[in-house]
Amino acid sequence: MSDIKVKICGLTRTADVRNAVAAGAALLGFVFAPSPRRVTLDQARELLHSVPSGTTRVGLFMDPPSAEVARAIDQLPIDCLQFHGSETNEFCRSFGLPFVKAIGMQGQADLAAALRAYPDATALLLDSHAPGERGGTGQAFDWDSVARPGCAVWLAGGLTPENVAYAISRIRPDVVDVSSGVETRPGVKDHALMTKFVAAARNA
Repeated sequence: MSDIKVKICGLTRTADVRNAVAAGAALLGFVFAPSPRRVTLDQARELLHSVPSGTTRVGLFMDPPSAEVARAIDQLPIDCLQFHGSETNEFCRSFGLPFVKAIGMQGQADLAAALRAYPDATALLLDSHAPGERGGTGQAFDWDSVARPGCAVWLAGGLTPENVAYAISRIRPDVVDVSSGVETRPGVKDHALMTKFVAAARNA
């Protein structure tokens, strides 16, 4: 059994939040960036009512104004911030919460640059590189092309119940982060797929 944690991201419905928790997800992600999975603060507040204590609540942003992040932190019980844009280390750390910085991976050089650029990150999220897109694309990068860095790593990009065990064997991440791989359509999660994904990750 693996001790890797699962994050299910892009939740938009209360039933999906409850099902994600029931499936065993340790982290839940709520998108405040332009996306089919984007939620408003009011929607997020309603969704977060269904999140039990002990589950990490992650707010995802992409190049937001600082006031937007501050407002979300003030109004919602967010535990961790996830940034998918060109935010600086100084910007990301300025809110006083743990933060994860997403990196569009094209090779080992991207990872080395990120390690230098984000020394205060709680973890680096290794995601696929898709021009014009920042996550949730369903595309994977070449897991064999990257050596496991000496920092905490979250892995995203094209993960499914069928391939997550292999991805874990190659990268050895601390967290696997899935969105489209457990959906029937953007923003609508499938309970059975979430359950299969968590089981596959734990058994990797």
